[in-house]
Amino acid sequence: MAGPSRSGKGTAKLRPPDTYERLTRAITEAHPGMSRGAQQIARYLLHNPNEVALASVKTIAGAAGVHSSGLVRFAQALGFAGFREMQRVFQTRLVTAAPGFAERVSALEDELGRHAAKTNLAFLRDLVIRDIAALRNLLETTQVDQLDKAIDLLAKAKRIYLVGQLRALPVASFLRYVLAMLRREVVLLDAAGGLATEQAKIIAPDCVLVAVSFRYYAAEVVGIVEGAARRRVPVIAITDGPLSPLAKSATVCFDVPEDEYAFSRSLAASMCLAQTLVIGLAHRLQPENGGQPIIPSAGGHPR
Repeated sequence: MAGPSRSGKGTAKLRPPDTYERLTRAITEAHPGMSRGAQQIARYLLHNPNEVALASVKTIAGAAGVHSSGLVRFAQALGFAGFREMQRVFQTRLVTAAPGFAERVSALEDELGRHAAKTNLAFLRDLVIRDIAALRNLLETTQVDQLDKAIDLLAKAKRIYLVGQLRALPVASFLRYVLAMLRREVVLLDAAGGLATEQAKIIAPDCVLVAVSFRYYAAEVVGIVEGAARRRVPVIAITDGPLSPLAKSATVCFDVPEDEYAFSRSLAASMCLAQTLVIGLAHRLQPENGGQPIIPSAGGHPR
């Protein structure tokens, strides 16, 4: 990430973002052209805004896995005099912001009691704590206009295409199951045989693509989303933040940041969001049920 010129004849001083929302937008827009180290800093800053507001430069650099001078250069590239000036934007946000993910996990651990023993039951406890924090975060950060727009796209679509690979596959598979029960025309783009990209080329603008991907993002899914966006296909993305490669191409983007736990990423919040979308769609399609959406099962009984 090359810093813009801050002085000199014939050059204009870059005006730094003065709010967290503008700073987030500036980082997101610059992210594709950043160096690998700068992208690493960007991910840490946007995924841990509360820690960035409160910690020292040395602590933040250590957590982000970079040298302190890298943080300074990152801030200067965005027009700030130094890192501490940029940090004040994070501190201003903290006055009114909801607790971050790490704070939620820490509070839950304190409430439920910490257990250092690494038993199988302790592993279960740790996962449950993180899932509770992720679900609370989902409830507090998801906007009603996002949900309304996504459900409207699903209701009007001639056909619904789904794509999700690697650890995101269970979410896409669940959506296929329930959408089929709602008698919607639905296609899960299958990676078997390397056909998903070819299947995606027939998606028309009167359809909708629902894409699910988390870090580390499946390259084929990213390519399918970018191709669909170029053809003006509406895209509903379920991903893990504004720096996700899916976010820039999405018509509606749901950010579901969850804690990385060893080699396994929890899908609790993502599955809950997927359930919300299909229940909202069922309600839209079956208004005669007095507000109680009925989703039929393969056996003929509501689920």
